[in-house]
Amino acid sequence: MATDNSSSLHDTPTPPTSLWRTLEGRVRTIMPGLLICIIIALATTFIADHYGGPTLLYALLFGMSLHFLSEEGPCKAGIEFASKTVLRLGVALLGVRITLEQVASLGLGPVITVVLGVVATILFGALLARVMGLDRDMGLLTGGSVAICGASAALALSAVMPRNATSERHTIMTVVGVTTLSTVAMITYPLIVRLLGLDDAEAGIFLGGTIHDVAQVVGAGYIISEHTGDVSTFVKLLRVAMLVPAVMVFMLLFRSARQANGDEGGKVPMFPTFLIAFVALVLINSLGWVPSVAVEGFTDLSRWCLVAAIAALGVKTSFQKLAVVGWKPVILMVVETLFLLVLVTLCIKFGLASI
Repeated sequence: MATDNSSSLHDTPTPPTSLWRTLEGRVRTIMPGLLICIIIALATTFIADHYGGPTLLYALLFGMSLHFLSEEGPCKAGIEFASKTVLRLGVALLGVRITLEQVASLGLGPVITVVLGVVATILFGALLARVMGLDRDMGLLTGGSVAICGASAALALSAVMPRNATSERHTIMTVVGVTTLSTVAMITYPLIVRLLGLDDAEAGIFLGGTIHDVAQVVGAGYIISEHTGDVSTFVKLLRVAMLVPAVMVFMLLFRSARQANGDEGGKVPMFPTFLIAFVALVLINSLGWVPSVAVEGFTDLSRWCLVAAIAALGVKTSFQKLAVVGWKPVILMVVETLFLLVLVTLCIKFGLASI
């Protein structure tokens, strides 16, 4: 009997072994779908680097062409993992690009302009969506993405909004629309700068305060001059920093709705982990504890995570379901973009941005 008991004891997995088996099983479950998203990210990044164009838009469209992989089969779990966990990691790592010193160096004027632009555009988006007969959530999502940092903001804000039958379609439509508008803005806004007769500093505030995505802001800014490029990048990163209070407000606004829907397994945390990580990275980077090589590495990792997450969202979306959304959201984003453009221009012309 003693021998039998000893044998039975040895057959029972120890806690580390049990944990390893659980982890191994989880990795095997998500790996096929995650690899699909990584391959899409690699392919679309190669195309964008060698032939030009927005990587996120390529990843989205490429993913949508593989929608059948998300319906059933071994890829489904990994695609879900990429669209949620990898997405949150990518948004959190955006914080390593910002320091408090950069924000302070801008002065009070650009800060007021950015805060006013973000708040007013989000509220305007919600109001305009209601007027157009669209869901308020769509207006808040598009307004936030236009006002803050384009596709990255759309992904971050959608992560704390209630999930329903239309939420993912709204996110996809927002990402497509805001990425396209950002590319158009990168080409046309430098021409508007010339027409308005703005100096290099004002041009930087204008471009950084109005163009949606960071990459397009950098491209448009350095087309004009190095000083304009530097100012526009700092102003844009200040808008990215506004993602923190925006996500917090959205989290509180939709907290009861998410709990009612049972999102994230029941109780919804007051502050999402990715938001805490974002703020922590901003503070750590501000203290100078992150080497420049590490900043570049984390920035690249953030970009890869967001591209893979966009690819996953694309795979989860069918063209047929997306067509149901119609043209109203596109018109909504165009009007929101024009609203932000006019607002920032008025702030510059009336001297508010120069305080």
